[in-house]
Amino acid sequence: MKKISAIDLFCGAGGLTHGLIKADVNVVAGFDIENSCKHAYEKNNPGAKFYAEDVSLLDSDFISSLYPEGHIRLLAGCAPCQPFSTYSQGRDVRSDKKWPLLYSFASLIESIHPELVTMENVPDVTKHEVYHDFEKKLRKLGYIVWAERVYCPDFGMPQERKRHVLLASRIGEIELKKPEPNPDYPKTVADTIKKLPPLSAGEQHSEDPLHICASLSPLNLMRIKASKPGGSWKDWPTELVAECHKKESGKTYSGVYARMMWDKPSPTMTTQCYGYGNGRFGHPEQDRAISLREAAMLQTFPQSYEFTPPDQKIQISTIGKMIGNAVPVALGKVIGETFIEHLQVHSGATTDAIRSVS
Repeated sequence: MKKISAIDLFCGAGGLTHGLIKADVNVVAGFDIENSCKHAYEKNNPGAKFYAEDVSLLDSDFISSLYPEGHIRLLAGCAPCQPFSTYSQGRDVRSDKKWPLLYSFASLIESIHPELVTMENVPDVTKHEVYHDFEKKLRKLGYIVWAERVYCPDFGMPQERKRHVLLASRIGEIELKKPEPNPDYPKTVADTIKKLPPLSAGEQHSEDPLHICASLSPLNLMRIKASKPGGSWKDWPTELVAECHKKESGKTYSGVYARMMWDKPSPTMTTQCYGYGNGRFGHPEQDRAISLREAAMLQTFPQSYEFTPPDQKIQISTIGKMIGNAVPVALGKVIGETFIEHLQVHSGATTDAIRSVS
């Protein structure tokens, strides 16, 4: 069976790449405009070279030249999700520079014509014209497309993450592999992070620099001490409640300043997942927000995943952004395994025959 080689556009710190590699896909390169991701990407994914480039300016001939001769080519492009997220609803996002990136991805697919394509984004991406243009373009180019919403706990991820996943192939029919039966479903916060050493707010563990959490103001320290796992600020004494939440317009925002629950999956990890006030990111029992290591593990990065050089100071907001933007490693592995199984089913197809499809 021919080997699959992949190039990961918008690769970030390497969540998708790491998952693909775990599935035995050969990832040769990743592209991202954020140079801060270079160390994490290359350190944890040997053989995959990081390019700090704007995907909208990439040369398709250069991309094509990176693929090994004779391999089945996979082009992955998980464009930034911010223009399509629920946080962007109600505002004009067309001025956002991230908006046209799906069109850039489609242009590269048209020029390179890889045998396989994948993209992942927030479920609300399907509410936007650019997504439907993207899918129509793939079908016009001869790809068979599968695209559906994926609930991450179904695939063993300890996180209430819902994502829209698209798979496309010029080889034959394709769909994401089914979840395997799991008697321990769903995987929980306790399963994932309970054994990590305790921390106080603002503390960094001496042996794991990434096990670091943000500091809390005296007021927020009192608030988290009054918080219950799975509860909200509505559990607090009145004097601790923020003025904005006392107003009628703020009473529905119960998912901030909250603790996770040990026996449930975590909420979706966002780029602000290190902040107690930014969502349900309070530790289930310790009086602090979750650490960067805990957030990364809830994103299914291995505990050994290195995000910065050992001698470099941890910038919590920078690493938090990397973690929140990442494709969960476990989801990347499922996508990779799907493509491997897809190739096994269609093992009679030759590369020449595949590339002759118009």
